[in-house]
Amino acid sequence: MADARLTPLDASFLHLENASPAHMHVACVMVFDGPSPPYEELLERVAARLHLVPRYRQKLASVPLGQGRPRWVDDPDFDLRYHVRSTALPRPGTERELQVLAARVFSSRLDRDKPLWEMWLVEGLEDGRFAILSKTHHAVVDGISGMDILSVLFAPDEDAGERAPWEPGPTPSGAELLAEALLERATRPAELVRPARALVRRPLRVAEALAERAIGLGAMAWAGLAPAPSTPYNRRPVGARRRFVWVRGSLAQTKEVKNSLGGSVNDVVLAIVARALRLDLERRGEDVDGLTLRAFVPMSVRAPDQHGELGNQVTGMIAPLPIGCSSPRECLHQITEAMRSVKDSGQAVGAKALTELAGFAPANLLDQGARLIGRQRFINLVVTNVPGPQQPLYLGDRRMRDIFPLVPLGTNLGLGVAIVSYNGTLNFGLVGDFDAVPDLEELALAVEAAQAELAEAAGAALGPTAGAGGADGAGEPAAERPRPTAARPAGENGGASADREPGGDARETRGPGPEATAAEASIQAVGQDHAGAPASGPGGAGETRAEHVDTGVELVAESADPPAAEGAHAELQIKPPWPGYDQLRAGEIADRLVAETDEVVAQVRLYESFHRARRQVLEATERAMRNG
Repeated sequence: MADARLTPLDASFLHLENASPAHMHVACVMVFDGPSPPYEELLERVAARLHLVPRYRQKLASVPLGQGRPRWVDDPDFDLRYHVRSTALPRPGTERELQVLAARVFSSRLDRDKPLWEMWLVEGLEDGRFAILSKTHHAVVDGISGMDILSVLFAPDEDAGERAPWEPGPTPSGAELLAEALLERATRPAELVRPARALVRRPLRVAEALAERAIGLGAMAWAGLAPAPSTPYNRRPVGARRRFVWVRGSLAQTKEVKNSLGGSVNDVVLAIVARALRLDLERRGEDVDGLTLRAFVPMSVRAPDQHGELGNQVTGMIAPLPIGCSSPRECLHQITEAMRSVKDSGQAVGAKALTELAGFAPANLLDQGARLIGRQRFINLVVTNVPGPQQPLYLGDRRMRDIFPLVPLGTNLGLGVAIVSYNGTLNFGLVGDFDAVPDLEELALAVEAAQAELAEAAGAALGPTAGAGGADGAGEPAAERPRPTAARPAGENGGASADREPGGDARETRGPGPEATAAEASIQAVGQDHAGAPASGPGGAGETRAEHVDTGVELVAESADPPAAEGAHAELQIKPPWPGYDQLRAGEIADRLVAETDEVVAQVRLYESFHRARRQVLEATERAMRNG
């Protein structure tokens, strides 16, 4: 049973969950090309590979009186049908409705009396596609091991291996668990003596390690001394309900920005998040001048030979996000330099040392510590970037098209950003507390705008000889490059399954693909500094929005004249796709798009996203981009 005990880090996610209404599961939405498989086929698929993920048949066994960390034990009543479930969207289900459904599924805690995972087959997605929702407790996996599980479950059929018969092991009694915990506590001083023995044998090496940890602990303590700035994302306690949206992106384009402007892929991702937060805060009327937010950035310490092992092998650091910086290029430069300094400071080593020290505290004390930490505001949000498989995954012969990740929220963290790279894509999953961030879809649009800003800055740095696509591509044909898009939900987190709610036809918008060079060329910066751009309030110039009273779903009214760019987008001047565009009705534009080129379609989508947001046009561009 020694290898079944939760590590201090694994157990910490249980303590955090005990301390607040929040839930500590990681999750994702996987979108597949159709047709949807029968439920029994998915059930058989998971059953055939469950021997490769033994933790999926184990549950927690808590030590009586909180005298030790819980253990994993086989669940004698394991029922795969409890964990693998099925539902459907009203056909044809939009991605907005899929996001609403996912948010509802991800808003409920996992049952601690069962193995801590669920999987949902979602049928009825438009264009013959289907989706699978997956959620697993953070005590079971971190981002890397979560991707490892997906790679196992959805690897090509020939990689499944032999299915081994399974019989649950004996379940220890409470008395046995308590006796083992007390025995461990009695022998723990031996663990404390072990470093002293090592000090006698290898004094120099031990001294260096202790100094490194001491410096790291100091860096972590210094980073957490001052509270993080107050933002709309941190001004109220986090509840249980969630909103979830996503933005599509291109890994190749992100690497081109890195190669052109410097830094790492992770630095570029942080710059995209920082720029998006600036745009969103400006839209809200917040003062961004000189503002620096703090993001907790998890870092994997998983060795190459530890891939495939479950549990958490992560540490982390606090990264400054220069929201007050008005230039995308300068923002990336500041983040690159700051991250280099943070890494040199030893923060990551200090975070790991703190986690190890937690292993010497009893569980009830850790619960109290989690409640105390949860009331503090050391950071503004979590930003995690997880590398996924760079080859396609499948369910039978059905290809997985996208993965959209979700990171759990802490007590005072109303916003989280998770990014995953998969098969050439780099997709952003944005999760918000239902009440703290009611307009999360606006942040998704800001992420799209931030991607375009940095791509344009990289193109300017490369100059006119950078190729036909500028920063868009490295010579590959436009039609073959992935299209970064963002589905824009209406922000309602109610039921989106087979019982379609009123307002379910609210718009869904996605941004332009990287092939839209003409569209990107039409984005012109009006000024380098837009810190003072005011956000237009309701009823302002060009306001065309109407609120659906019953559901909170934001609907868009047709208007003869496009509203002017507002708030966060006032910096961007986006031209109509062709002369006389604004005089055409939505149906006329949709009919014309059938015969238009990819560049024109992408330009229409970009213009509509920022100015008109007419559902019929946006759906027509989506169909054209998929079929093109």
